[in-house]
Amino acid sequence: MSVINNYDQLTSRLRATGDYVWPLILRLIMFWEFWESGVTKLNGKNWFADIPWAGWQKGFPVPFDQIPANVNWFLATWSELVFAVMILVGLFSRFAAISLIVVTVVATAAVHWPAEWGSLAELWSGYLITSKGAGNYKLPLLFVVMLLPLVFYGGGKLSIDHLLVKLTGRGDKLDDRTGGLQSTGLALLVLSLATIWIEPAWGIPLLVAGAIAMLIPAITGRD
Repeated sequence: MSVINNYDQLTSRLRATGDYVWPLILRLIMFWEFWESGVTKLNGKNWFADIPWAGWQKGFPVPFDQIPANVNWFLATWSELVFAVMILVGLFSRFAAISLIVVTVVATAAVHWPAEWGSLAELWSGYLITSKGAGNYKLPLLFVVMLLPLVFYGGGKLSIDHLLVKLTGRGDKLDDRTGGLQSTGLALLVLSLATIWIEPAWGIPLLVAGAIAMLIPAITGRD
């Protein structure tokens, strides 16, 4: 039992320090990646207008395909810059993270996702980092996976969000964990935003299932 007790104490200490360490490190990495991308766009040439004519790419998804290329360039540039800073300081971290997920997924659909694929094996061949040919969605997929913990967990204890909760006398809410069908529905809605623009056949069912899961408790009065 002493071995188990020692293990439990060790993991407890790791969790305690992890509340501070891992969200901060994750935010720093995400800040740098999106800030660097935004600065590159700010100082670079708008190449968005060339996307629809690159045959292996899908092009911008709806409704971004209806927006002029210079407007899409402006939105992408300043979204990356502004939300990157919000991630850095931990201000409205969940909103900033989900916004950057949308930016990343739209960019994936427009630039990194193959226009056509006939099998999962063919799709998987695009899971790499290269400047040649279709695919090349490995890096944006990793960014989405890294942003999801910030959506579900928040910016951690070393963030402005955490400070604001404390200052408003809501510190007891930090340990609340409300489960149930609506929680599942909310998670499905988040995942739908991460998929609907690259493959609507994946994202739309998640969106519908999430909406139904959110509505059932509201209609029945039971979660």
